[in-house]
Amino acid sequence: MPQARVTMRKIRDILRLAWSCNQSRQTIATSCGIGKTTVTDTLYRASAANLSWPLPFALDDEGLETLLYPIRPNSSPRKLTLPDWHALNSEFVTHKNLTLMLLWQEYKEVDPSGYQYSQFCELFRKWKKKLDLSMRQEHRAGEKLFVDYCGQTVPIVDASTGEIRDAQVFVAVMGASNYTYAEATWSQSLPDWTGSHVRSFSFLGCLPKCVVPDNLLSAVTKTCRYEPDINPTYAALAAHYGVAVIPARVRRPKDKSKAEVGVQIVQRFILAGLRKRTFFTLAEANAAIRERLILLNNRPFRKLPGTRTSRFEELDRPAMLPLPETDYQYSQFKKVRVHIDYHIELEGHFYSVPHRLVREQLDARYTAATVECLYKGNRVASHPKSAVQGGFTTTPEHMPTSHREHAEWTPERIVSWAAGTGKATAKVVESILSRKAYAEHGFRSCMGVISLGKRFSKERLESACERALYIKGVNYKSIKSILENKLDQKPLPPQQQELLPVAHENLRGTDYYDDERKSVC
Repeated sequence: MPQARVTMRKIRDILRLAWSCNQSRQTIATSCGIGKTTVTDTLYRASAANLSWPLPFALDDEGLETLLYPIRPNSSPRKLTLPDWHALNSEFVTHKNLTLMLLWQEYKEVDPSGYQYSQFCELFRKWKKKLDLSMRQEHRAGEKLFVDYCGQTVPIVDASTGEIRDAQVFVAVMGASNYTYAEATWSQSLPDWTGSHVRSFSFLGCLPKCVVPDNLLSAVTKTCRYEPDINPTYAALAAHYGVAVIPARVRRPKDKSKAEVGVQIVQRFILAGLRKRTFFTLAEANAAIRERLILLNNRPFRKLPGTRTSRFEELDRPAMLPLPETDYQYSQFKKVRVHIDYHIELEGHFYSVPHRLVREQLDARYTAATVECLYKGNRVASHPKSAVQGGFTTTPEHMPTSHREHAEWTPERIVSWAAGTGKATAKVVESILSRKAYAEHGFRSCMGVISLGKRFSKERLESACERALYIKGVNYKSIKSILENKLDQKPLPPQQQELLPVAHENLRGTDYYDDERKSVC
């Protein structure tokens, strides 16, 4: 049965985790939220295409998809017959050493065109509807870091108002050594979540091979037992540090038992020990937590030799990965559409992209300082982030030249289009375009004005534009307000003639004051 297509981002994660991080196929499947056979199929296709890691810089998502999934003639659909699950289950229960692989091989000998192994196992498990058997987890050195939040919070008192605000407590525990990190943050939001990871990695001084979070929204955007979708920002953090993310399954506490126990210990040893103290700032609370954290990691085990710190140095640290040269910088992602003025809108500001991408959908990746525009995985534009609402950041190289493919979107064409409604509408459009540093910056406003004719009729739009010109309110919002309040249906007041200056010998002109200045000087 053909494997399901996966996104190009997940394909790149599969290749990175397999060829750069040397992760097993099961670990990769869990981290990327896909089936193990899909991982196998993807690696096979990549090897057949003679790819290696890192991928060529010029290879974009479209080229990668073409290499991995070449177009082939459609195969005719075929009907698959279900195995006799009753008979298979009887054999499986009777024979102790019988495996699903052997049952599947025998099934394929009878029906060569039947189900492949992964779907065979999935259908068999669904048919059985039996609870999974509990299995003791074995944690390898330096492999997993379990992360979660405490249910208990830390109260922070505002010294000026006396208001109490609860801070969340983040906990991270290494699987093999139980080495623990904890800190207080204001929330469990994405910035605090990623920031806690950065600080926990810095505390460890090295990196685990994978991180096991719970299914909170900051980590997993779509909860699913088999295919959870990792938050793009969280995935970018994992890619920066070269670690895998393996979310715990929903309602499976055994998947994150280390985190559950770590949370319990932090609440009982750290938070309970600080219960009588009053904190006025978050930094003050974190300083106290760090003091108790050092005591916790250096406290001897009851049933094992050594401490959390000694076992971390002996077991985990030698097997862990080095930190990168720079810390991860928090970034967010957003799907954006390029307007006809070759700008995208992000938080009320407009940023230019190459004009050939008009009407295309891009991925905007933005930090506190920069905005990057990605098209099919390639960066096509980069700008400093601006907080000016309604402003434009335009790179001249992004602007179209004459007689290019999008040169039909010119000021002349938009004015001509507006003239189809009336002379006043055309004058409004001309006025909007003339006030912009680049005429293209006014395209959005002009298109908005013209579109009002579809909602209120061209006749009413023309009347509204006449009133807007009269009151000198030549912009989209003013014209829209005129139409919504039906002011366009009221007659305009008579035009007042401009008052001409009266000639009189006692009236001084501007020359008089110029002469006075010269005499004073």
